[in-house]
Amino acid sequence: MLIRKLNECEEFIAGDRTILRELFHPDKQSLALGYSLAHAIVSVGDTSQSHSLTTSEVYYILSGIGEMNIDGETQTVSSGDAIYIPPNAKQFITNTGSEPLIFICIVDPAWRKEDETVYE
Repeated sequence: MLIRKLNECEEFIAGDRTILRELFHPDKQSLALGYSLAHAIVSVGDTSQSHSLTTSEVYYILSGIGEMNIDGETQTVSSGDAIYIPPNAKQFITNTGSEPLIFICIVDPAWRKEDETVYE
């Protein structure tokens, strides 16, 4: 059985400027997974850097409120929302609330640096 404790996963700033902790990644653990799973935080008043992935992605909002922008379309998101981000979609998320915006990211197939483009 493999259980990952969030506070034991290394925290780092991702290419899109979110605060990230990777929970599961098939390249980093011996797992039969085709996807990666990470925990992300966007601080109050911050926006992730606009980026796209050649893979599909799902955000599941755990807490906070924000605005998700996918290919120029913006919608308000909050706790309990699941957001599908199609491959090659230009995306970013803004924390519009008064507490950290916290969400889970599922990337399928698993995230790889060469699959991501970060826009300035």
